[in-house]
Amino acid sequence: MDKQHETMVKTLEKAANMSAADAKTQLIESLKAEASSVASSHIKTIMDEAKLTANKEAKKIIIQTIQRTAQEHAIENSISSFQLESDELKGQIIGREGRNIRALEAATGVEFIVDDTPDTIILSCFDPVRREIARLSLQRLVTDGRIHPARVEEVVEKTKKQMEDQIVEIGERTCVELGIHGLHPELIRMVGRMRYRSSYGQNLLHHSKEVANMSAVMAAELGLNPKLAKRAGLLHDIGKVPEIEQELSHALLGAKLAEQYNEHPSVVNAIGAHHDEMEMKFVISPIIQICDSISGARPGARRDTYNQYMQRIKDLENLAQSFEGVEKAFAVQAGRELRVIVEAGKVDDKLAEQMSFEISQKIMNEMQYPGQIRVTVIRETRAVNIAR
Repeated sequence: MDKQHETMVKTLEKAANMSAADAKTQLIESLKAEASSVASSHIKTIMDEAKLTANKEAKKIIIQTIQRTAQEHAIENSISSFQLESDELKGQIIGREGRNIRALEAATGVEFIVDDTPDTIILSCFDPVRREIARLSLQRLVTDGRIHPARVEEVVEKTKKQMEDQIVEIGERTCVELGIHGLHPELIRMVGRMRYRSSYGQNLLHHSKEVANMSAVMAAELGLNPKLAKRAGLLHDIGKVPEIEQELSHALLGAKLAEQYNEHPSVVNAIGAHHDEMEMKFVISPIIQICDSISGARPGARRDTYNQYMQRIKDLENLAQSFEGVEKAFAVQAGRELRVIVEAGKVDDKLAEQMSFEISQKIMNEMQYPGQIRVTVIRETRAVNIAR
């Protein structure tokens, strides 16, 4: 049978004019090409389906994340006011020839403004931690009643130590609340200092906690490690709180600090890359960037400065007045509504409706604003006669 099989193979090789090995190779190649073609067809179908569903799924994950995260609104200023029981205490706080208030300013680094405002002293300082130390120190001195330079220095030193303990306690409480373990003591202290910092009117600790929670939810939805995402979200802005000023940006400084205190490389990269100042090497890095944007950009999260607000109101009114036939434009309800008064002779009812639509479209395309703006076009016809 072996001899017959060998004879048959030789006969086939002679008829086909190729060896059995060549025929096998040719068959494999043809099958491979066919399999590749079928696979490519399947891949294209899968890719088309993925493109159709990707945006929908991404939006769904982001919306679910925002809905499941509590929103907090916080406003921080660079001044604090201290209420007094009576104006008579102002003289005691100032002291003879101003020596008490000078001692307070020298010990705390905060400016004490005593003016005609009844029963109030204003504390002014860009550093919220120093301002809080000054406020607590003044409260102790007023309660105690003994106000003199030596006593001022003693109380300020005690308050500083108390403040340090409080900062560490806030950091530890935040970590416990978020379920984050194994942070270096120095990083815990920096997390506590976030409580007394603000960014564009948004409290830094509240913002970081919000980013941490949203990052964990989004990472879990995508099948990633939610604990690492939460850790990176909490620490993403630690570069804003070191006491010693650095020349690096806060993102790169935060990454340097995280690396120094042995954080996971993905956490370090997420911190450094959340403002595109470092290449994103881990999947959680874009998640931190997205959640940071969501937390900072939602309406009400960050406060406009007075100048920015006034400029936005002026731009809104000027935009409406650029349309032909507009007589006056007023931004009302803190810029949430734009009332446009048109000339009845130039603009009829149909054109007024069209103008309302066109102004709203131009606002959407050219301006950035929180929430929504209602555009109301008012056309008024007046008939005036005089009885003599």
